[in-house]
Amino acid sequence: MATYSDIQAWVKKEYGFTAKTCWIAHILSEHGKTSRKAPNRQHPDKRVHPCPDHRRPQVEEALRHFGKI
Repeated sequence: MATYSDIQAWVKKEYGFTAKTCWIAHILSEHGKTSRKAPNRQHPDKRVHPCPDHRRPQVEEALRHFGKI
């Protein structure tokens, strides 16, 4: 099972930028793949740092690569 670090490393290798963990969590939650809200989440109803639209395709590709979505 891939960790967030594995996903970040793959994105860095393939696309040259480091995906924030909050971006990964945002994409996973939009696909219904999260089981709970993180206890350290600052705002319970909205994300402080959602995945930017221009990074979304690369992060989704990484999640597909690892079979997360």
